[in-house]
Amino acid sequence: MMRSHNSLALLLFVVAVALSLFAGSAAPRKDAAAEPVVHASNPDTMRIEGEKRFHANCGRCHAAPAKYPPRMMATILRHMRVRATLTSEDQRLILFYMSQ
Repeated sequence: MMRSHNSLALLLFVVAVALSLFAGSAAPRKDAAAEPVVHASNPDTMRIEGEKRFHANCGRCHAAPAKYPPRMMATILRHMRVRATLTSEDQRLILFYMSQ
């Protein structure tokens, strides 16, 4: 009898943890139209816009890291894209900013 209570308590705990993790990752998506698309080929404009988007999206949880090679930074951004609800435009500009 005690074993079934422990199993039930463990199952409820696992379900509660899974639900809290799911609820945290189900943040509302940003409206892509809220931030203008930057088609500038001017590196200064892209760097400034990338820095703004880094601070708006990544800076909430992270300080700017040391410089990484662009390939490594692209991998990091790909993994963080879902968690931070980055648009592809955000990702492109942040990558440009972080690899300068």
